[in-house]
Amino acid sequence: MTTPAQHRHVLGDEFAAANAPRVTPGHIAVEPDTGDSAMFRSAVERAGGVVAPLSENTRGLIWLTYARADELSATLEANPQISWVQLPWAGVDAFADPVREYARPDRVFTSAKGAYAQPVAEHALGMIIALLRAFPRRARLTRWDKEMIGTSLYGRQVTIVGAGGIARELMRLLAPFDVTITIVRRTDHPVDGAEHTLTTDRLPEALDTTDVLVIAAAHTPQTRHLISTREFAHMKPQAVVVNIARGPLIDAAALDHALRNELIAGAALDVTDPEPLPEGHTLWTAPNILITPHQADTPEMIAPLLAVRIEHNVRAFLGDGRFIGVVDASAGY
Repeated sequence: MTTPAQHRHVLGDEFAAANAPRVTPGHIAVEPDTGDSAMFRSAVERAGGVVAPLSENTRGLIWLTYARADELSATLEANPQISWVQLPWAGVDAFADPVREYARPDRVFTSAKGAYAQPVAEHALGMIIALLRAFPRRARLTRWDKEMIGTSLYGRQVTIVGAGGIARELMRLLAPFDVTITIVRRTDHPVDGAEHTLTTDRLPEALDTTDVLVIAAAHTPQTRHLISTREFAHMKPQAVVVNIARGPLIDAAALDHALRNELIAGAALDVTDPEPLPEGHTLWTAPNILITPHQADTPEMIAPLLAVRIEHNVRAFLGDGRFIGVVDASAGY
């Protein structure tokens, strides 16, 4: 299937046009060369950039793989003249070490945060409805289910942890359901469309009345196991949890305990800890759980969106420096 034309990036207000330090423009390398980078090379050229192999003239680097952080470190070590690095994913946790080690005042790292918000938010909405309507239970049955169960999403209390593009797009998709939305984030700066905006330390307060909890925050050392035993204890037995961020934000053992002891009604995960979730892991058999294999955004969906982000940031690199998705090396996203 081709990517629907309506997919576009969705940004949080703090990322709409970040003023990054001035960088030195020049040739742009697209690495690693895996043979499927033609779309991204074309994006560079449409923006007026020159694509060339790594050399002393290279000033920009577009990194296309999520898995080879050590190779990125080696590339930056060997090419200190590089002043801009575009990373391929919204989350940069896989690149935490090279970003932290090779950050400097005259070098900018940018991510794809906000670029993939629409397909991920769409996946999250599907997971929410699936949980409330008991789809995980029904999908496993091999007989007619005579128990009348299911909850409507209309009018529910939804708490979203995070306020980036995914959260903003999910809020838009939830609007027809007349839900009340609470955003939990680092600051209490109001988010348009949210009834409440709370700081992270007030998360337990929000959970007391939450029907649907959606995790859409960055993975950093500070957010690891943000949802654990204490948080599940604050939740209603009818509440459900959806994680479309990173697996380690939820304590897997605490989640398993909460599901098996009916502290919550269900959970849906597109990300797990560990990942991939190994065969035989207890979460596979937890009641009312839905697990998808980190495919809220498929390569076919995100490639055109990444190309648009690259095109914009190449123009920023060659011109006014107004990059989108600038990574805060100290914060880790």
